[in-house]
Amino acid sequence: MQAILRFLDRVVQGLLRLLGWAAGLALLAVIVFVAGWLFLTPRAQTPTLPEPYEGESYVTPQPSAEPPPAARLSGDCGDSRYAAAARANADSARSLIWSPFNGEEIGWETYAPLIANEIATACGYGDPGFAAALARWQRRNGPVADGVMSPAVFEAMRMRWHRRRPFSRIRPEDCPPPSLNLAYAAPSEVYGRDMQLRPGALAAYRRMIAAAHAEAPAVFSQPNALKIFSAYRDPEADAARCLTDGNCDGIRRTLCSAHRTGLALDIHVGMAPGGDPASTANFNRLAQSRTLAYRWMVRNAGRFGFVNYAYEPWHWEWTGEPI
Repeated sequence: MQAILRFLDRVVQGLLRLLGWAAGLALLAVIVFVAGWLFLTPRAQTPTLPEPYEGESYVTPQPSAEPPPAARLSGDCGDSRYAAAARANADSARSLIWSPFNGEEIGWETYAPLIANEIATACGYGDPGFAAALARWQRRNGPVADGVMSPAVFEAMRMRWHRRRPFSRIRPEDCPPPSLNLAYAAPSEVYGRDMQLRPGALAAYRRMIAAAHAEAPAVFSQPNALKIFSAYRDPEADAARCLTDGNCDGIRRTLCSAHRTGLALDIHVGMAPGGDPASTANFNRLAQSRTLAYRWMVRNAGRFGFVNYAYEPWHWEWTGEPI
């Protein structure tokens, strides 16, 4: 009897060893399969927009004594091929949650005038014609041409706008010295205290304002429209003001601000009720983007050598002479 039990025990132990080897081999097979799937299966690559300035021949706007007339824009806004894209744009312009600069924003309507100018259309952002113009721009600048505005498309545009500002190429450690060649703006040209600019920038500003009076007098129905409320700022005085007022908006503003060059100016393009002409609050910038003053500037300031900092509708820099 004991011999039989010993025999059965050996059989059971053998079966258990066989089962152990089988389980181990099965586990090894699973590991090999998963590893092969992870490392050998090709993955679809997410397309990325090309470097906006690679091969680009864009020239920073240069002013002249006789600026060219305003550009003619496409006014055909009813292209039925882009009806679905237009609906998508109309929705995202008011509802997209994103952070194109630093803080969170809802919608891209604030940037619609700049975008429309970039794609050369007079159509509203919810029109099929806007989507058609955007698709034409996309065909020239990216892999997708569906006429739908997206954060990736905006980023490509934002990089272009940024690089059109000569001051954006300055590193903080190479910040230029404050300008000493300055001229005072007339009291009728300013909003608040006295303002100084380089003579060339001031002359270009005056040509621009004369053109605005001639071409779009309705702009000036808004109080203080297109008046200068900040121009040259001495870095030391600016730093002292920041410390006193507790309104530095980041230390870089005082360490290396474009306003030290005498080529940058803040222009009154309106403000939200109860707002401030230099408030970066989203509701204030949105209100500014809807004013006649800002929209005229977006369409025409480049004729006189001025470029805008996209995040601040009021901030413009003259490109007519070296920094």
